[in-house]
Amino acid sequence: MKFNSRKDILFQTLIFGVCGLLITLLLFRIFNAKESGIIDFFILLPISLLLWIHFGTKYELTQTELKYKSGPIYGKIEIKQIREIIKGKTLWVGLKPATARKGLIIKYDKHKELYISPKTNDSFVEKVLEINKTIIITPSKNVKHKN
Repeated sequence: MKFNSRKDILFQTLIFGVCGLLITLLLFRIFNAKESGIIDFFILLPISLLLWIHFGTKYELTQTELKYKSGPIYGKIEIKQIREIIKGKTLWVGLKPATARKGLIIKYDKHKELYISPKTNDSFVEKVLEINKTIIITPSKNVKHKN
């Protein structure tokens, strides 16, 4: 099953703000410079990378693996290696093929962690548990519960 990444306003503001700034710089150079060259390439490179990450972040669950892809970052984890999933928390350090906050921290192997942000955390967790019922699901301490 395939899952797209959720995109929150902070991430979108950052991506499109930086891209807009770089495109403005590029247009300014094109209209005011007599020649273009390698500098234009180095302006286009981060624009391309940021847009690739924004539009190319997705996840796929198979019967044996979780595959993730976010621009140039990609990989896979065997479902049987996943020990715990923490819901609704943001991982600020480490491998983060994600485009939103308050996603899922996936703990696997002995000490490895992966942060992802599927469209809906609950449906992703539900599908993972269908494959491996031994995974521990931990709600974030920051999530407020209704009484």
